[in-house]
Amino acid sequence: MTAPKPKDWIMAIAPYVPGRSTTDAGAPIAKLSSNENPLGTSPEAQAAFAAHVADLSRYPDAGAAALREALGAYHDLDPDRIIYGTGSDEVLHVAAGAYAGPGDEVIFVRYGFAVYDIAARRVGATPVVAPDKDYATDVDAILACITDRTRVVFLANPNNPTGTFAGRSEIMRLHAHLPSHVMLVIDQAYAEYLDPADDDGALDLARYAPNVIVTRTFSKIHGLAAERIGWGYGSAEAVAAMHRIRAPFCITSAGQQAAIAALGAKDFIEHSRTHNVTWRAWLAGEIAKLGNAGLRIVPSHTNFLLVLFEGHLTAEVAYRQLLERGIIVRWLPGQGLAQGLRMTIGTEAEMRALAGALREIVADAS
Repeated sequence: MTAPKPKDWIMAIAPYVPGRSTTDAGAPIAKLSSNENPLGTSPEAQAAFAAHVADLSRYPDAGAAALREALGAYHDLDPDRIIYGTGSDEVLHVAAGAYAGPGDEVIFVRYGFAVYDIAARRVGATPVVAPDKDYATDVDAILACITDRTRVVFLANPNNPTGTFAGRSEIMRLHAHLPSHVMLVIDQAYAEYLDPADDDGALDLARYAPNVIVTRTFSKIHGLAAERIGWGYGSAEAVAAMHRIRAPFCITSAGQQAAIAALGAKDFIEHSRTHNVTWRAWLAGEIAKLGNAGLRIVPSHTNFLLVLFEGHLTAEVAYRQLLERGIIVRWLPGQGLAQGLRMTIGTEAEMRALAGALREIVADAS
């Protein structure tokens, strides 16, 4: 008997590869591969999570009403226009599923988040990759890719894995030139790491523009990566369509309460942001001291640095030598970045260890 054949577009998907959690020896020492919060989770969120261990036998609130109300109050949004999912990944997938399918096109920038390609192919749509501008978003290149078949444009801002950022004027220009049949999905997973003055205006757009969806996550600055809590904001019509295909009961009861508490942990959020600014700048400075080693840092607005290896020392060699020293960063040849390593901003001790290891590796290669 012949087995059923999967759809061709499913078999064309390159599965998502997460950042490593252990070295080859099996021992995590400095995990700087997944852009997690090195300070952990706020005490408020931890306490709220622990208070709901007795709820394990009951399904969570499928409507996440309390969490939507909290998000609405925090960001001055209409709770009824908030969608939620298993991480912002699910919200990205349901956006593609609601608006694209076979024969349609989905645009995203080169060196964009790997999930965009998967989300497009999963629904049978054709991925279209817009050229970058020195690893950053090129609005004109995106607009040049628009056709009558375009249904969705995915844009991470700040971008992962490059760390680059498109300002408000560029986001507004992109939206102003999009045809009305195109849904602009702006992925703001790292928005909380921005200086408040750098707001790209995406949430403001989503308040009134029917073809804009903004997604965010609790996995980064809020330190709730294990609970997989994401959310999005768009028009009532867009959110209603997306709700039809999201997974039911997708956020646990304890997770919903932890997320609500995380929003109120203002001191923790500010401490996380300040720590990130300080040690991102410090690490960039230490790498710059390596002189003519051929290392170039892509300017970052996130909790990581993308370091390009443009000399005789390759990213692969550096990656493997860091791994031997118990330091796990992200090498991304599958995303066309075989020449780069993405390095999460960790604790002070982790940053000093990483900088010291890079000095040794560069010296050995010279």
